[in-house]
Amino acid sequence: MISNQILQNTVDGLKNITRIDMCVMDTEGKNLASTFRDFSASDKDVMSFASSPADSQEIRGYQFFKIHDDDGQLEYILIANGGTDDAYMIGKIAAFQIQNLLVAYKERFDKDNFIKNLLLDNLLLVDIFNRAKKLHIETDVKRVVMLVEAESENNTAALESIRTFFGAHAKDFVTAVDEKNVIIVKELEEDDLTTEITTSAQKLLDSIRREIKDVSRSYKEAKMALDVGKIFFEERDIIAYSSLGIGRLIYQLPIPLCKMFIKEIFGGRSPEEFDEETLATINKFFENSLNVSETSRQLYIHRNTLVYRLDKLQKTTGLDLRTFEDAITFKIALMVAKYMKYMETYNF
Repeated sequence: MISNQILQNTVDGLKNITRIDMCVMDTEGKNLASTFRDFSASDKDVMSFASSPADSQEIRGYQFFKIHDDDGQLEYILIANGGTDDAYMIGKIAAFQIQNLLVAYKERFDKDNFIKNLLLDNLLLVDIFNRAKKLHIETDVKRVVMLVEAESENNTAALESIRTFFGAHAKDFVTAVDEKNVIIVKELEEDDLTTEITTSAQKLLDSIRREIKDVSRSYKEAKMALDVGKIFFEERDIIAYSSLGIGRLIYQLPIPLCKMFIKEIFGGRSPEEFDEETLATINKFFENSLNVSETSRQLYIHRNTLVYRLDKLQKTTGLDLRTFEDAITFKIALMVAKYMKYMETYNF
C-alpha cells in the first residue's frame, strides 16, 4: 500500500495549492497524514462514517470522503476542513488523486507478488498467462533474469541503488531475495542482447527467455551461475549461465559420488593436504598447458626441479601430469574438491 510519507507529501502538496487543511485516516480513525494544527473530529466520527453507506458526508464542519481501491475495498477516509461547497469540491479532487495513487501502488504491489511467485514456481501455467494479462504484463518479449549479490550483508546502499536504477523502468521488475541478493527481471530490446545486458547491469549475465513462463527457470539458472562462479571463477564479476563449462557438471554431482571419486584418485588424502609449493606448481603447470619449459621459467626454477616435483607427485598420487589423461583427471579432482569444500562450508 501507499506509505505514510507519500500520503503526507500528497496532502502537503494539495494544501499548498488549495490552502485547505486535510488529513487521511484509516478506517479505525488512526491519523496517517495531516496538515491540521488543531483537529476536533474524533475516531468515532470516522468509524461511524466508514460503516455508513455514504461516499461523502459533512460532519461537525468537516467534509468526509471514502477512498476505495480498484476492488471496491475501503482503505482510507479523507477529511477536508470546512463545510462550504469549495471545501467539498477540493476534498473530492483530493480523494480522487489519492485513490489513483492507491490503485497504481496496488497494481505495482500485485506485479511484484506475481514476479516473486513466478520465480518460485508457485503458479500454474494457466494462472501465469491469466494474471499477466490482468496486470498488463507482456508475455512474449525477451527478458533476462539477473541475480545480483552484494559483497557483504551491510552493503545496503549498493542494493538500494540497483533497485532504484532498474525500478525506474516500468517494464523491469526488481525484488529482494534477502539482505545480500536482488533479482532483476529486465525486458530486452531486439538488437545486441548480450551487449545490452552487460552494459545495463554490469553485474550478472544469465540466459535469455522468450516467454514469461520461463522466468522461474532463468532465476534457477542465475542462482546456479552465481554459485558456480563463487566456486570456480572467483576472479570474474560477470558469470554467464551459457558458459559455465565443466563447472556446470560438477555442481550437479551428488556429494557421496564426489567423495567416492576423490577417494579413488587421492586414496585417503585430500588435495588440501598438498603444500603450497606443490599446489602452486600444479596450477602453473595447468596454466601453461602442461609445458614444462614455460612453467619452470615462470616459477623461476630449473627444469629438472620441476621434473622432480612432478615425479614426486606421480609417486604420491599415481598420476603423471605430463600426460593428457592424467592431467585431466587431476584437474577435475581438484575442481570436485573445491566444490565439496564449498558445499560443506555453506551447509547445502
